[in-house]
Amino acid sequence: MTTAYSEPSTQRIPGRAWTVRITGHGGRTASVTCSTTACRMPPRSEDLTALRTFAAAHATAHAKAATLHPHAYCHCGSQRCGAHPDTKTSCAGAAVMILRHDPIVRRVWSVEEVCETCAPLIPNATVLARAARPRHTTKPPTTPATQASAPARPGIAGGFSSAPTEGDTAPVRRSRRASQRPRRRHSGRGY
Repeated sequence: MTTAYSEPSTQRIPGRAWTVRITGHGGRTASVTCSTTACRMPPRSEDLTALRTFAAAHATAHAKAATLHPHAYCHCGSQRCGAHPDTKTSCAGAAVMILRHDPIVRRVWSVEEVCETCAPLIPNATVLARAARPRHTTKPPTTPATQASAPARPGIAGGFSSAPTEGDTAPVRRSRRASQRPRRRHSGRGY
């Protein structure tokens, strides 16, 4: 059986957005709508507090269910940065997922994939997730064959290893400072 190797796509894709909105109707009733037509919404109601609670929870559920696309175009930029018209900028940086909700109007919640540059400029926006930055791969240093490697410790979410158990030696911390200093070139002129 032959399998083809496929790398993750690095093509830019449009940034997504979901909008949850409360709309008022005659007779003191209101309803909740979502930009995703497949979502089930509650019926019209006079209980505006319950509808606001549902709308906020629904927007949060969209944010939790969505996986942030690291190669997404800025949704704000695709709208000509209309969310921050007083501050002009060029879209740049990694993708972030934001939740926008104006606490004064209290009728619209938006979950959007935008760029790092636009996110802080959008009023009433909270960053919910950031795309992982590409890791620079470096070749690990080789260890001499005579040196015994320490047993592996289980990992903990966030990239940290667990605390040493009995019999383990504490890991040796090495300074990175020496490797970060620029090298001086000597011209041989004796200055």
